[in-house]
Amino acid sequence: MSMINSLRAAVRTNRRRSAVGAYDAVPAGAGSAVVDCAVYQHGKRHGETCSPREAARRIKAAHQLPDGDGSFSWIGLHEPTEAEFEGIAQRFGLHPLAVEDAVHAHQRPKVERYDDVLFAVFKTIRYVEHDQLTPTSEVVETGELMVFAGRDFVITVRHGGHGSLQELRHRLEADADESGLLAKGPSAVLHAIADHVVDNYLLVSERLQNDVDEIEYGVFSAKGGRSSDVGRVYQLKREVLEFKRAVVPLLRPMQQLSEPLQRLVDPDIQKYFRDVADHLARVTEQVHGFDELLNSLLQANLAQVSVAQNEDMRKITAWAAIFAVPTMITGVYGMNFEYMPELHHKYGYPMVLGAIMLICVGMYRGFRRNGWL
Repeated sequence: MSMINSLRAAVRTNRRRSAVGAYDAVPAGAGSAVVDCAVYQHGKRHGETCSPREAARRIKAAHQLPDGDGSFSWIGLHEPTEAEFEGIAQRFGLHPLAVEDAVHAHQRPKVERYDDVLFAVFKTIRYVEHDQLTPTSEVVETGELMVFAGRDFVITVRHGGHGSLQELRHRLEADADESGLLAKGPSAVLHAIADHVVDNYLLVSERLQNDVDEIEYGVFSAKGGRSSDVGRVYQLKREVLEFKRAVVPLLRPMQQLSEPLQRLVDPDIQKYFRDVADHLARVTEQVHGFDELLNSLLQANLAQVSVAQNEDMRKITAWAAIFAVPTMITGVYGMNFEYMPELHHKYGYPMVLGAIMLICVGMYRGFRRNGWL
């Protein structure tokens, strides 16, 4: 918390002071949490990869030029520590609460505004390939992506082993002209990241649909009541719930970013956020559908198990009733009484065996006719 306290003091005195931090002179490269750092002018990358301090200097110099208003920096970080992030946070005037969330991660998806900076938290989702769903299968893997979008900077902080933005950055740079998204500034980068994350949600949702269909087929197959494992259904439901926690809280913030009153977002970009919100609404509906269907499948599976157990009990009861007949008759004739019916009759023994056989066959046919056997 010492870093957070020092940041609060720094913000109170000067939100843009030029303090030198742990990252100010560190270029992107091996052993550094800075994945990439660059300055963009009018949609084009200006110069090579630089340190955050150099990026801030270039932006300051560009603003002094007549056409320098279209310049901004984009700094990408991967799992920085408090000490590593302190210099960047002070130089760009990031709010301490947002910095704390970005460093420690494990945050709920959200979009917050701190003065003239938007702070967005996204949950990144990766579908984990598996040959067969088991009660211990990992279906989705989550990470986190935080985005600080100011008037002349974008800072992304990624947690987890997936969700890299390098491909997205290269794709945006390939469309490097004044009509491209990068020419619209930091809000365009924020939209591109949101669109990238939500597109991955759509892909994961399609793959989850296959798993849900497989579970549904197993539950309602001919041997579903016996062979289907309740653990498989429950495990998939847990994975869907994890996916749901990443998707559902993000819908309202995406809708807010598309509203005209959001002055920190370029008006030309707001309509793109509406498209992202529409895609996110589609994913949200699918995830809710998966959750409800898995609830029904879980109940159906338990009901089938209960029905199978009842059928087993009926069969056991029917066979016990059939075997009770010879047990009772032979038990009666096993008593040592001198005067008993047919005791001294020549055909008494075959007659008793025949009676036992007829009664047992009659009971067996009656149970089969009623579906007990």
